[in-house]
Amino acid sequence: MQALVFGLVAAAISAIYFTQPVLPELSREFAASPPLASLTVSLVILGITLACLPFGVLADRWAVKSIIALGGGATTACLALAALSPNLPVLLAARLGQGIALPALTSCLAAYLARTLPPAGLRVVMGSYVAATVVGGLMGRLLSGFFLAGHWRACFWLGAFLVLALSLAAMAWLPTQGPPPAHQKSEPGYLALLKSRPTLAPYLSTFGSMFVFAAVFNYIPYHLAAPPFVASTSLISLVYLSFIIGVAQSPLAGRLAGRWGAGPVLLMGAALFALALLVSRLTSLPMVILALVLVCAGHFTIHATSQGLLNMRLSSSQGRGNSLYVLVYYLGGWAGITAAGALWSRWAWGGVTGLGLVMLLLPVAVGLLEIKHRG
Repeated sequence: MQALVFGLVAAAISAIYFTQPVLPELSREFAASPPLASLTVSLVILGITLACLPFGVLADRWAVKSIIALGGGATTACLALAALSPNLPVLLAARLGQGIALPALTSCLAAYLARTLPPAGLRVVMGSYVAATVVGGLMGRLLSGFFLAGHWRACFWLGAFLVLALSLAAMAWLPTQGPPPAHQKSEPGYLALLKSRPTLAPYLSTFGSMFVFAAVFNYIPYHLAAPPFVASTSLISLVYLSFIIGVAQSPLAGRLAGRWGAGPVLLMGAALFALALLVSRLTSLPMVILALVLVCAGHFTIHATSQGLLNMRLSSSQGRGNSLYVLVYYLGGWAGITAAGALWSRWAWGGVTGLGLVMLLLPVAVGLLEIKHRG
């Protein structure tokens, strides 16, 4: 089951990033400006934010296989439409639809795992779930930018095949889930989840971590392209290989949280992250690359621990809880990129890393509170 969920989540996530490495190619093919071409990425994220909360309600009321059928079918159709798109408006519509369907194959699966797995194994499997999102994000970029360079439509066809095949396999082989529990008025809704300290804590820690992570990787290309590095575009693109550390780090964080508790692991992740930001200020390219590896290690430690902690505390409303987590996660990334942009224009990399150190106080505070309440 774990391998099947891993594959389906990775395939769904990878398709988000198919167009990111080939934006100049899309601009030439469709005679589109860079901001217009970049909508092929941002509209997917918009679709996710629009759909994650409604899908959270469905995940608490429908059986998982029905949701996979809906999401897998819609995602496959949108990927095929993207591959066939004769113009940019059709491609943009397909990408928006893809984002709207995506939570059915991500946060809804996380809710399914939370309902069906015993607590002893939940932290580790949620760590593997986070690792699948890492693999998907990396492979989506490498597939279109390296393995199938110059053939972006082929990427969408391959993505459609993988999502369809893995969705059918999930419907056939995932353990049958009993009927969803009858909806009770006492089940916490979205506002109640945010008002409750036990569930608010993991939302805050993942918001802070994603805020810093997105800011770092959005502005590191500008930092490396400037003196004293003056790195080439091809070299800058290789820094995303640092994401690989998240594949091992995420399940490891789940195991450590099960052994030590979430608090110490959150503090460890924040410490790694803070160290990485300080090292990234050095003017040595190898040290900056090492810093980016540490950034990924810190972020994915916090991310996997936060999602595991949330699902350990959800006795009901797992669909809502995980969908809200996805929304908070992406809002953190958007806020980080936006806020860091203003500081970059005035203080460059020092402003980005300074802001990051401040925002890491969120997972630090959550970690300290977890240790206090556990003790």
